[in-house]
This record gives sequence, structure tokens and C-alpha cells, in this order.
Amino acid sequence: MRIEITGHQIEVTPALREYVNTKFERLERHFDNLLDIHAILTVEKLEHKAEATIQLSGRTLFAEVQAENMYAAIDLLADKLDRQVIKHKEKLTDHHRGGNAARNASFG
Repeated sequence: MRIEITGHQIEVTPALREYVNTKFERLERHFDNLLDIHAILTVEKLEHKAEATIQLSGRTLFAEVQAENMYAAIDLLADKLDRQVIKHKEKLTDHHRGGNAARNASFG
């Protein structure tokens, strides 16, 4: 998994970069096929905005949040992306694999 972090009107400090990497490691626990994450951190007046695009195999996920400080925005962004990755993973699993008794019963 490759994480690219850019800042608009904010300097991405090593502490901020490490915090983003730590939060996004959680996403890899839920889904192994994360290819690329691009995070953009922005400050506009008093609002701190964090947005990210995740490239999955065959799908792109996007989320953005605003908060009072950058660390809170990163937390909210990680939570939002986590929900999206879990939802994507659930869509990929075959829920009808085992079949049920009514379908497998022989009529005769």
C-alpha cells in the first residue's frame, strides 16, 4: 500500500505524516488489496479539511471531511474510509455460496 500525502496551504510535518500513516494502516487490516491512497490536507480560514482517494482493484473510493483541527479531520476521514472499505469488501463476498436446504432438497 502506497500513501501519498499533499497539503494545500498547510505544511505536512513529519508528525502529521506519521499520524496519517498510522490511521490508514487500519484500512489495510480490513482489506488486503489496497493499491494506492492519495490524501489531501487543506486549511481554509478556520476549517480544516481532509480528503482521500483510495484505488482498489476495480474500484475507487473517495471521502472528505471537515473539522475544527487537522487531527480530528484525519480521525473522521479514517473512520469514513474504514466504513467504505468494509462495505466494499462485503459486496465482494459471495453470500449465496453454501446454498440453503430448500434449494438443495430433492423433489420426488
